[in-house]
Amino acid sequence: MKFYTAAAMERAMKIQEVILRAIGKRITWWQAAEIIGISDRQMRRWKRRYERCGYDGLYDRRRGQPSPRRVPLATVEQVLGLYREKYFDCNVRHFHEKLGEEHGLRLSYTWVKLALQGAGLVAKRRGRGKHRKRRPRRPLPGMLLHLDGSRHRWFQDDRWYDLLVLMDDASSEIYYAQLVEEESTRTVLQALREVVEQRGLFCALYSDRASHFFLTPKAGEPVDHERLTQVGRALRELGIQMIPAYSPQARGRSERNFGTWQGRLPQELRLRGITTVEEANRFLRQSYIAEFNRKFAVAAAESGTAFLPAPGRDLERIFCLQHERVVNRDNTVRWENRVLQIEKTPWRATLAGCRVTVYEHLDGMLRIGYGPHEVGRYTAAGMPVRYHHRGSGPPPARRVGALTPVALRAPSVSAPTQRGARS
Repeated sequence: MKFYTAAAMERAMKIQEVILRAIGKRITWWQAAEIIGISDRQMRRWKRRYERCGYDGLYDRRRGQPSPRRVPLATVEQVLGLYREKYFDCNVRHFHEKLGEEHGLRLSYTWVKLALQGAGLVAKRRGRGKHRKRRPRRPLPGMLLHLDGSRHRWFQDDRWYDLLVLMDDASSEIYYAQLVEEESTRTVLQALREVVEQRGLFCALYSDRASHFFLTPKAGEPVDHERLTQVGRALRELGIQMIPAYSPQARGRSERNFGTWQGRLPQELRLRGITTVEEANRFLRQSYIAEFNRKFAVAAAESGTAFLPAPGRDLERIFCLQHERVVNRDNTVRWENRVLQIEKTPWRATLAGCRVTVYEHLDGMLRIGYGPHEVGRYTAAGMPVRYHHRGSGPPPARRVGALTPVALRAPSVSAPTQRGARS
């Protein structure tokens, strides 16, 4: 008994239970054979062995004994010696044929291959890739969008740029395509904001695992869905799911799309004499994206759309870089070697020691928010943007995102007074 493993003992107990049920007439012997997975004839053998030897007769008697089909050690040494000394440059199939034709050794090809690999004389071949299937398109536009960048010499010179493209999975329609110096958090947020403003909220975004999309604790491991990047935080606020791709093959649809871009856009830019990024992006927006969609977009499987409107969403606040800071005792916030002075508010004596959020907008403007209130706006250089108010005293507190970027650049006299404080 001590020579049998726990798995062998468990199997014997299960067989005994089935035999006892058959003896007790609870099941037939034919059903017992079906349960164990053996033939009727083998079941009769098990019955006789149990009647003769009891429980010990249910163990496999071959355990611990050498296989009768085992190749002798002398043959193994002969095969390995022949390969080392005479057939060292033959592949396994050729060597297997020589063993039978020249030396009369009738061995299976699999055994010969495993013996050579086990001895280190033949390297193991890389296993076949797993069977892949093309993923069907989503049935409605707006259910899944692909976002990726392609680095290429788009002007056919020494300059490299990233082409950032947002494509719909259902129809391959391009919603956004712009040349940028480098794919980054800012450029990605700009692309997403433009699509949400023009089309509405979509369901999911499919992208690679770049650091501005996901945080990966260790290379090759799954991404961390709890620690969000700036892009992840913005999309979570909008209720958009982020799906990471773990291989280039998983992004096959967008990769093939970039092959088309690389084969056409550089020639189109050359034929039109376009040599700057500004001119190229203007050409993309005004004409080429529409032309590209006419040629390569396909009809969605179903009519309708999955895009939803985004009324009441403060997209200016969502699609920006947010950083938490603690206000100093002199009501200043230090941010990237700049000192941002917070003016006095009518609803709180001081903000010293409070935790505030610095909103870095895509156009370079800065805001400081405390809860729902805006307590300061600044230029990219850190200079405060001042508003003129009727009467004296500090400006009233505002809700974050209450003013548009146009109002920031050219503030009106009456707008702040009309809105008033809503603290």
